[in-house]
Formats: sequence, C-alpha cells, structure tokens
Amino acid sequence: MIKISPMFSDHMVLQRNKNISVFGTGDDGELVTVTLGGDAVSVRVRDGRWCAVLPGRGAEIGLELTVSADGFSRTFTDVATGEVWLAGGQSNMEYELQNCTTGKDHLENDAGVNVRFYYVQKIVDKEPAYEEKITNNGWQLFGSETAKCWSAVGYIFAKRLSEKLGCTVGVIGCNWGGTKAAHWMSTASLERDIDMRFALNKMIAAMTGKTEEEMTREYREYEEYDREWNKRSAKYFSTTADPTWTECQEICGICKYPGPPLPLNPFSAGTLYRSMVQLVCPYTLAGFLYYQGESDDDEPQNYYKLLRGLIDLWRTDWGDDALPFLIVQLPMHLYKGDTDKKNWCVIREAQEKAYRTIKNTGLAVAIDCGEFNEIHPKDKEKVAERLYEQALNVAYHIGESTPLLCSSVLFANGTAEIETNSSSPLEIRGNKNGFELAGADGEYHPADFTLNGSRITVSCPDVPEPIAVRYLWTNYSADIPVYNADGLPLAPFREGR
Repeated sequence: MIKISPMFSDHMVLQRNKNISVFGTGDDGELVTVTLGGDAVSVRVRDGRWCAVLPGRGAEIGLELTVSADGFSRTFTDVATGEVWLAGGQSNMEYELQNCTTGKDHLENDAGVNVRFYYVQKIVDKEPAYEEKITNNGWQLFGSETAKCWSAVGYIFAKRLSEKLGCTVGVIGCNWGGTKAAHWMSTASLERDIDMRFALNKMIAAMTGKTEEEMTREYREYEEYDREWNKRSAKYFSTTADPTWTECQEICGICKYPGPPLPLNPFSAGTLYRSMVQLVCPYTLAGFLYYQGESDDDEPQNYYKLLRGLIDLWRTDWGDDALPFLIVQLPMHLYKGDTDKKNWCVIREAQEKAYRTIKNTGLAVAIDCGEFNEIHPKDKEKVAERLYEQALNVAYHIGESTPLLCSSVLFANGTAEIETNSSSPLEIRGNKNGFELAGADGEYHPADFTLNGSRITVSCPDVPEPIAVRYLWTNYSADIPVYNADGLPLAPFREGR
C-alpha cells in the first residue's frame, strides 16, 4: 500500500530551481507516478521506500501535486515553489513568535505575508502515538492564530527573505528545547570519534542489562516525577521573592531533568535524528538555519567536532556537501548566582571555527542579543536579520555582509595590535571595556583599547609584555563595545598563548 511522507500536504512549499524529491513508503514493486504542473515521473518501490525526483522549476503558486498508484490517487492543492529552509536547534529556535518582543506587531500587521510553515511534531518514534501525530500534520499558511506558535527566528528570517526574493518562503521547524547536538545525529556518526561518543556511551550504559519493559517503566517513572517536580518548582518560583536554583532543589527535591538517556527519552543520543530529521529528509531544501549549543555547555571542548559532524551528516543525508548551513553564535547569558565558567565562550569559539573551516557556512553573531538571568532572549529580530544577511551572502550570492571577526593579532611594543575584517571604521558603543591582556604568567588583566579604522590597539600597564589577548571572554557582560558601521558587533575571541 502506497503511503506519502507526511511532509507533503496542501499549502506545501517546494524548493524552486532544484530537483524536487517526493517520497514515501509502499510494497516492493509498486509503481508510483508523481505529477506537478505538467511534469510527471514514475518510480517503483524498492526496499519499502520510493522517491520520485521531479525537474526543478521557477517560483510559482497555485500548483497541484498528484501521487498515484494502482488503486490509489491523492492530489495536494495550493502548492507553491519557492525557497525552503530547515530551522533546527533547541529552545531559542523553537521560541514562539507570540512571545518575542516584536511578535504582537507581526501577528497583527503581517497579513498577506508570503511565508508558510511546517512544524515537525515533537515526539519520539517509539511513542505509541507517533504515527498518528506525524500523519495529522501539514503545512500552514500565515494567520494571526496559526503563526503564534511558529519559530520567531524562522518566521522573521523567512519574511525578510520573501520580501527580498519576491517568492514564497517555507520554513520547516525541526527543533526541540534543551537538546544537545548529539540528539540530532545518528548513533553511527557518533561512534566514529571518541570525543563525540560520550553521549552515546551514556545511553549504552543506561540500557545495559535492561529489557524493553524495564526501560519503558524507568522512563515513565521519571516522567511522572518530572511532572510533579515541575508543579512544585513553578509554585516556588512564582511565590518566592528572591528565588535561587539551590533553594528550589532544597524545597522541591532534586531536578532529575533530562532523565535517563533511554530510547524513549528525546534527550538521548540519536533519538531526534531518527524521529525528526529522518522524517524530513530528503525534502529538497535551500539550506539549514541552526540555533543550538546552550545544552552542550557541560562538554564545550567537544562542541566543534559535534557541530562539524552534524553538518557533514545532514549534508550527506541530503546528498549535497555544499548545502548552506547558517549558525547562530550563542549570545551572552548567565543565571543569577551562577559562576562564570566561561563554557559558553568555548561554544562560541567552536561555532566561529566551524564558520571559518567549513565551506558554505554562515555565522550570525548574536553576542549583543543576550539577557541576564534569562536563557531565552525575547528580541529575535537581530538574530533573524543577521541570519538573513548571511543567507543572501552564502546561499544567494547577492549580499556582502560577513560577521565582524578578528583577522590577526600582532604583539609588539607592549600592545596587542588587532586587525579585523571590517571594511568600514569601527566604533565604540556604550562602556569602553571587554578586552583583557595576559603576559607569560597567564594572568589576564582588564585592558584599555583605541580604534583606528578597522584596527584595535590594546594595552595595559599591568601587562608590559603581552602574549595573549581576549575580548568578551565571559558567559555574560552587559557591555558590548565594538561594532562596525553596519551595526554588527565584533565577535568574542582569544588569541595568543
């Protein structure tokens, strides 16, 4: 029996100017015919799957797509061809339009916007309701009610892109709050490197010696505990004048989130790759938007390998090793009472390294988009705008915006001479701080700096012979001093021994 992937529905957006993959499942040998606007392709089911590849076409609206086989026919209406981007990551990509700073304005005034959205259902494939939930899903048109729960970053990015390109833009939301990179990767890809294997090893250890029934019971018990704990903690935070995490756990009990890393748990290695990413693939895309990294701050030294592995894996799955991949660099963040471990600094450094070393990637520097004591900044306009500028440059080759980065550092005459990649003069906004210098003893001291065009001279009387410099090397600072004339902030960095 022929089945069509739930990725296809009325109002869908198909990628323009590329071969279009239409796919599903069936019985081996069945002949499937797919037609779109006069183009028709027939394929047979092999190994339980079929994939028809239609020729690319320009931007259009009002198309019909029909899938037919012996005794089966289904037609989808109001089909558009335009640009399709997958919006992946964790809660800051998931963050809903209705909750962001400008969300109300968009919902009230964006009627007629040429953006459509598909939200991959957040459910693990081992849950009994999985098939039903993913089947009862589909593409949505913009409306003040339907768009409330869309990704704010994804929507605002798509709106800007649609206005610029003059075509329909579709966003596939494939994200889940609190997730690590390893959750979005296959177990096979994690096995290839000892530094990426730690998440997989945790799952294997948690499963060892347990039956399916025992693992299910353990996870269901955790779910019940977590539900009750969330009720207690919500009451604590809403009724306590000056709440702290330590006191919360003393009163409410230990927080066991994210629970045992078992196959039923979405927060286990490979689970969301299997349950969500593979559901989308090989839907033809323009590229990926990726806002994630917060939950990997417990092992930040491994993040570059994980991010590179994820990019390679997704590109391999989609059969395009140059498919654009746009990364949001983590903003400032620190919870009240937390120690600044500088682990987010290492994540940001890994994200920049991925941009520098992997072709066809973009970096949206968001260092000035954070909020103290809030891991979910409400202003998503800057993040979306910077992703949009990166897309114009990386994917469409019609823009010139690049992230503002340190290009080189020369230590001479008691200073650090920093060259940036800015094509315009740098400027100071707000308080003049953020730089630190260190000498041979490795101790960093706050340093003064001056700007000269695209260059920065950093000096400190306590460090007469500097050999290392760093900028905004902290999980959180309220001051982001250095920008270029286009309003882009200088990305944090460290150079030297």
